[in-house]
Amino acid sequence: MNTKTLGIILIIIGILMIAYTGFNYVTSEKVVDIGPLEINADKNHFVHWSPYVGAILLAGVCFLRS
Repeated sequence: MNTKTLGIILIIIGILMIAYTGFNYVTSEKVVDIGPLEINADKNHFVHWSPYVGAILLAGVCFLRS
């Protein structure tokens, strides 16, 4: 992969990490399974990061370019 392409990808990821501080995903978990009776529960999981991580990523890319 070209270093210019990698730099552009890292810049885009850094900007997205500053704009969006996390995301949510849902998993389904089987709670009860008795013969034909099955009960599932949905669990929400939130992945959170600090916007500082995106800023550090952008600063690192700018530092490497110079």
